[in-house]
Amino acid sequence: MNTNAREVALEVLTACRKADAWADGALKSALNRAGLESRDAALAAALAYGVIQNRLLLDFRIEAYCKNGLRSLEPVILDILRIGAYQILMMDRVPPSAAVNQAVEMAKFHRRAKAAGLVNAILRNLCREKDALPPVEDLSIRYSHPRWLVDTYVQLLGREEAERVLAENNRPVPMSIQRNPLSVSREELEAELPSAVPHPWLPDCYSLRGVGDLERLRAFQQGHFFVQDAAAKLVSLASGCRSGDRVIDVCAAPGGKSFAMAIAMNNEGEILSCDIHANKLRQVEQGAARLGIACIRTLQADGRIRREELVGTADVVVCDVPCSGLGIIRKKPDIRYKRPEDLAGLPAIQGAILSNAACYVKPGGTLIYSTCTIRPEENESVVEAFLRGAPHFVREPFSLPGAVGETAGDITLWPQRHQTDGFYICKLRKQA
Repeated sequence: MNTNAREVALEVLTACRKADAWADGALKSALNRAGLESRDAALAAALAYGVIQNRLLLDFRIEAYCKNGLRSLEPVILDILRIGAYQILMMDRVPPSAAVNQAVEMAKFHRRAKAAGLVNAILRNLCREKDALPPVEDLSIRYSHPRWLVDTYVQLLGREEAERVLAENNRPVPMSIQRNPLSVSREELEAELPSAVPHPWLPDCYSLRGVGDLERLRAFQQGHFFVQDAAAKLVSLASGCRSGDRVIDVCAAPGGKSFAMAIAMNNEGEILSCDIHANKLRQVEQGAARLGIACIRTLQADGRIRREELVGTADVVVCDVPCSGLGIIRKKPDIRYKRPEDLAGLPAIQGAILSNAACYVKPGGTLIYSTCTIRPEENESVVEAFLRGAPHFVREPFSLPGAVGETAGDITLWPQRHQTDGFYICKLRKQA
């Protein structure tokens, strides 16, 4: 069997299972090795992400026809069954018979000839009965989210809106980009990217589908846009940064917020983009060069460790801290399978970064705390703990466009409410 889309998908699932890899990185590596045509590459991505996104539901359906339960199956056979079941149950463009036959051939190719008959039987049963399968009432299984995460949504939103979030997390989401007004007008960009759809309420934000490799686009190469979700763009608006300001972006990589603030400052002033990883700072530098941004310089620094030369020097400090990432599940489906115990240490790290970064704010200056998660433990609770030890900082109300409007000093954005990633933004002012 030659390397094909299904084999690439299987390779990605294997990397995620064995090496604890993230699906996006594993897929990129697998596609580079396979050299598939664009159509097959798209199918491989759809299969890999689709299986990860629907794994609990697929396992539930497969187990109904597996006499000895899923634990009796070798992991590679279970992954082959998941790929086949996903095509049968959730894809219209693949004939069910082809999905079954390919899965059987994959089992044989991977020297599992004895299991090929089981694969054939299970998937043919699914084909025969798929239109009569009973609905799944359990939200955790129906939407393939761990029960603890479903319970979190229900606690925060109630069952009805929690289900809307779960459904939203499983819908395909287009890529979000921001226009670079330093180099292109709105009319010029829309002419270059005729498939770009303007965001419903955020100016200069667009959605892109089906454009392939962005880096091959002339508009990208000429720095006419950069990739950034609407929620992340709102950080620059909330900060209120202006031309001539000195800004410190504490956890800057891959650079989107620094770029957005540079644009808001009309490329005038100074932005110090910091990160603990030197290779990520090179990405920031390359992005700034491509966009024609000259006011950004980089510094390798741990956000938890005080840099005396920065104390009291910044008009605006932005802390977009490392977090659980639960607000971007719709873009990175494997994030949903994080375990709550793995997240327990995050608030301490986030609080340490926020407390240290606060030292860099001038009297009267602004401190922004943000995350791409919806968990209060990483958001409001971190801010409250910080404020108890820093009475010279206060929440400051701010206004954002469209669906957000006025805030009392912080806001949690939700995909089902705001058409953005799940995101938290808090604005603090250092009293003079």
